Amino acid sequence: MYATEVLSKFSATLPMAASIRSPVVNLVVIRQATCQNIHTICRCNSVDANSVSVSVSVSVEGDVFSVTSSSKSDFDYLGESTKGDLNLKLEHLQAFGIDGHETLEGPIEEVARVEAKEAEDLLRDLGIPSPSSSRHSPRGIFCSRTLNLRSISAIGYDMDYTLMHYNVMAWEGRAYDYCMENLKNMGYPVDGLAFDPDLVIRGLVIDKQRGNLVKADRFGYVKRAMHGTKMLSTRAVSEMYGRELVDLRKESQWEFLNTLFSVSEAVAYMQMVDRLDDGAIDAELGPLDYKGLYKAVGRALFRAHVEGQLKSEIMSKPELFVEPDPDLPLALLDQKEAGKKLLLITNSDYHYTDKMMQHSFNRFLPNDMGWRDLFDIVIVSARKPEFFQMSHPMYEVVTGEGLMRPCFKARTGGVYSGGSAQMVENSLNFHGDEILYVGDHIYTDVSQSKVHLRWRTALICRELEEEYSALIGSQNHRASLIELINQKEVVGDLFNQLRLALQRRTKGRPAQTLAATSMVDQELTESIKKLLIVMQRLDQKIAPMLEADGELFNKRWGFLSRAGLWDKSHLMRQIEKYADIYTSRVSNFLHYTPFMYFRSQEQTLAHDSYSQHNSQLNGNIVDN
Repeated sequence: MYATEVLSKFSATLPMAASIRSPVVNLVVIRQATCQNIHTICRCNSVDANSVSVSVSVSVEGDVFSVTSSSKSDFDYLGESTKGDLNLKLEHLQAFGIDGHETLEGPIEEVARVEAKEAEDLLRDLGIPSPSSSRHSPRGIFCSRTLNLRSISAIGYDMDYTLMHYNVMAWEGRAYDYCMENLKNMGYPVDGLAFDPDLVIRGLVIDKQRGNLVKADRFGYVKRAMHGTKMLSTRAVSEMYGRELVDLRKESQWEFLNTLFSVSEAVAYMQMVDRLDDGAIDAELGPLDYKGLYKAVGRALFRAHVEGQLKSEIMSKPELFVEPDPDLPLALLDQKEAGKKLLLITNSDYHYTDKMMQHSFNRFLPNDMGWRDLFDIVIVSARKPEFFQMSHPMYEVVTGEGLMRPCFKARTGGVYSGGSAQMVENSLNFHGDEILYVGDHIYTDVSQSKVHLRWRTALICRELEEEYSALIGSQNHRASLIELINQKEVVGDLFNQLRLALQRRTKGRPAQTLAATSMVDQELTESIKKLLIVMQRLDQKIAPMLEADGELFNKRWGFLSRAGLWDKSHLMRQIEKYADIYTSRVSNFLHYTPFMYFRSQEQTLAHDSYSQHNSQLNGNIVDN
């Protein structure tokens, strides 16, 4: 069709193309003949007959394409900037005798289907995976708020659990070991305790006043709770939290497990709550309540980090702690070659950052590139979240040993310590939604960069891959459970009408209808008895199935993103509120290209099911 015709016109101008007939081969020849002038590969986004919005030209046989500049950009119908869109210059096509509008005549829906099919065939012939294959997989990138990646000028990355993923059992296990060793030196009884990563999941909340760990729904209602290492019954949860909501603003009581770094601390604390309840903690340590115990555990873990014990061990044997991802450096390389400014903004110090990035990146980069070659600006010891909230002095790292000198502005290729996000914006001359920041910490990385600077945000949550698989594995279980609940609802509605009829008759009032009023008492009572027994039996089957829902992900807490069968978890609410997109790992960008337009999906409302039901009824009426 249109693409084939364009290629055939172009191929006539190429010396090698006379004997080549396949449009797929023609495309390869064109690419070979012009690759020295092409720096990005992307599809057309719009047609620009006069090229009035052009600031950068991509040379393909006479400047056929142009890229929309920031100064000439507009906003599309979804409110996203058109900056970075690729435009087609029709005057250059006309020079080859092609009229784009005539070629694309006909209903645009049909034209789009045909062209999409041809493009899919072309990708298949080239051995390039279909874009849709990534969207419907555990490695997908999921969109909460529409994001045009083409309009992003700079992408900043956190390092720990973002650009590199640690083996949780190894990293958090060693953090736990150092924490318990420090607690033992402080006089706490820790013998017999071992690291259990299944005890907690990301997104839970510690109640420091009660020594509990809770899972809340999107509204803050507690759905599950554990005291020490013992799960509480539904009744106990209701009695304890029936009148109280989780409010993360009350930092004196609630501690949100934002990241996988929280796992070791939470496991240690919940185990020590058991020791406190058992009276095993020596009175000489002073009168301790649950809040004081939490502070003691926090001090022990903080000491392990400050003294550098843990990081020194990791730096000496990174292969034991880091799970390599060969695709990740290549994903960043695509973004850099697409014109994005790449930033590394981490709280880790220079020596640790350099060592770990060399181990994770250098061996996977082409042409003897090093990790530093990927990033325009590197900032270590950033002190997030304060980095996004206020200004701190900035120092330039000027030697490989980490020698620093004060500076006031970052330059391309530099490594800096401290500073602030505003300094980065001023140095790059990019601001607000021109910058995308990617991190694993809901508060430190995602929330604060959005709240204070209006940066676009992406959350990395590795557990999504396991949850995705668990949800797939639970489909039959959940379908059976939903069917039972729907049956209970139908029976319950019928039961309630009969109960109301009985109530009205008992009070000497007429029932809903004359027939119901005249019904024999024994017959009405028997019908109610039967339905009541049915509901009780349904409940007996539903209750254990509901308790088991999500156990493929975690037997205690269920799914990461859900609280109960129907609702979202508190973590999922935080993700939707602060993260424009979220995914399991940075390398997933490799399958989406730097030009992806992420569009948020329809958000269902409670009354949507009723409107759909009415639509189906109306459709049946029309059919009949």
